[in-house]
Amino acid sequence: MSKTGGKKILMLLENNPYPHDGRVRREAQTLLAAGYSVAVISPGKKNQQWKENVEGVHSFRYPEPAQANSFLGYLWEYGYSITATFFLSLYVLFRKGFDVIHAHNPPDIFVLIAAFYRLFGKKFVFDHHDLSPEMYFARFSGEGNKIVYKVLLTFEKLTFHFADRVISTNESYKEIAVTRGKVPEEKVSIVRNGPELKRLKNAEPFQELKEKYSTIFGFVGDIGYHDGVDNLIRALYSLVHDCKRTDFYCIIIGVGDAWKDVKKLTTELGLDQYVLFTGFIPDAEMMRYLSTADICVDPDPQNAFTDRSTMIKMTEYMALQKPIVAFGLKEHKFTARDAAIYAKPNDSADFARCLVKLMDNPLLREEMGKAGRLRIETELAWHFQEEYLKNAYKALFRDKI
Repeated sequence: MSKTGGKKILMLLENNPYPHDGRVRREAQTLLAAGYSVAVISPGKKNQQWKENVEGVHSFRYPEPAQANSFLGYLWEYGYSITATFFLSLYVLFRKGFDVIHAHNPPDIFVLIAAFYRLFGKKFVFDHHDLSPEMYFARFSGEGNKIVYKVLLTFEKLTFHFADRVISTNESYKEIAVTRGKVPEEKVSIVRNGPELKRLKNAEPFQELKEKYSTIFGFVGDIGYHDGVDNLIRALYSLVHDCKRTDFYCIIIGVGDAWKDVKKLTTELGLDQYVLFTGFIPDAEMMRYLSTADICVDPDPQNAFTDRSTMIKMTEYMALQKPIVAFGLKEHKFTARDAAIYAKPNDSADFARCLVKLMDNPLLREEMGKAGRLRIETELAWHFQEEYLKNAYKALFRDKI
């Protein structure tokens, strides 16, 4: 028997299919390599099997619900998802068994499933990806329903209360767990969103783009209403009309519920010739586009959600040795430090001025890229985070394995 005692982990994921969520995939593979048996329940795309072994991880999927854009839509999505997840968890329980429910949020409703299984001696690990209450208000530009916000707070508090272990992505989230969630500090472990260097490497750039444009900007990530890609488009408008610069091209990689509206805004502002929306593309193509970029951007606006959150795209840019322009958010500054130039929060015109500064200074771009890569290699890469994750599980079982 392995040093983990043959313990079995069941991960629950709602907002992404497995293995598309990079953090969940990295954690599952790390725990598998450490000797645990790992299964994951998640939604599945049409072309995905409902049951599949993915590099040793047992993946179970239910048909993905339609993406919600309203209160009733979210009620349906989450109600359907938790019901499907629960029945699949029963299947896993009787076919394979498990010792731990490891729930990844959002949403925080998996506490209902975890609380049920705790009655039978199963442990509950809460992997705190997002601040669900703050993310709700951010998505609706601070105009969300206060009753919904209170309901989300209630689920968050229940989750913290029942969790045997909380995994936070940064110090800000740990502070929320300890203060708002009343979780004893010794029960909270920080496992950051570190990039996996062996999977994230520069690729052959698109030479035709490099030859055609003086400067290429790159963005990768979700394009939701709270992700601020509209801020990027407005910054590009300012770049053209205020800074009088037209020697650039911006590649926007990703999809999301705001994708069509952001494309519409781009057209309305007369920027179509400067912007390429790739949509969802394979990883190999994404790496080529990012490798082509001279400057990478993170336009997340400042609010109670983003100011405390670590954005995976920032660490990926740094791993690729790219200089970054972003708004001056608390966790942005901790993550990137000298690898980024920080615009005044939510000021698209200042974002444009920061872009100009880097456009005209290739030496500074090179220095920033090297600083970011060094920070990843010496502190933030996933192989550093693996140890924190394994130590969290050792603490979960109180050194009995």
